[in-house]
Amino acid sequence: MLGISAVMFAPVAAFTWDVEAAVWPYVLASASLELTYFALLAYAYSTAALSVVYPISRGAAPVLVLLVTIAAVSWREAAGVLVVAAGVVLVRGLRNPDRRGTLLGLALAICIAGYTVLDDRGIRHADAFSYFELVIACPGLVYLAWVVRKHGAAAVRSELTPTTAVAGVAAGLAYVFILLALRLDDAAPVAAVRETSVVIAVGLAALFLRERVGPGRMLGAVLVVAGIALLGLG
Repeated sequence: MLGISAVMFAPVAAFTWDVEAAVWPYVLASASLELTYFALLAYAYSTAALSVVYPISRGAAPVLVLLVTIAAVSWREAAGVLVVAAGVVLVRGLRNPDRRGTLLGLALAICIAGYTVLDDRGIRHADAFSYFELVIACPGLVYLAWVVRKHGAAAVRSELTPTTAVAGVAAGLAYVFILLALRLDDAAPVAAVRETSVVIAVGLAALFLRERVGPGRMLGAVLVVAGIALLGLG
């Protein structure tokens, strides 16, 4: 997906290329966090439930962005943090908590928050598609090389399907849209609105992955989104 996304958008980036020298510290730091994020994400999805990892990583990330970027927190933002925390607890489970999924989700949230804050600064020094290529191309190539070494080129070729191509383009466009949004608003509300996909992901995990998503976990996902909405309004 990363490789396809980088290749597909390379001509657009070349056509719109606009990069200042000041962008490089942000690009290097963000690319490092992206590489860490994708490696952790693959490991998390192979060892823990999507309906645990996704809501926690996506729900906690806006909270971390808010705490890092804003010193004075409004009552809506404080309420949002508490609601997200309650939702994460429900998603995690009260009786038999998924500790591995929780820890991996929180680690992913740190990566997401980190590269969101960096991108909020870095996008001021580059065009959105140019910045996307700089941040994604290198991690994509490094990760692809690691997968080829571990599983072989045949395993990678077997994943060159229309589904993977559509997913790669969609993921690339989503990132570019976030970069454009960061040019228009602060990182905290952008990060908050970005994660309203939590309920959708949990629902899809139940329908297509046959994960056991009980009322408590679904309620937790809804609370995460409600808290994110409060953060966005704050």
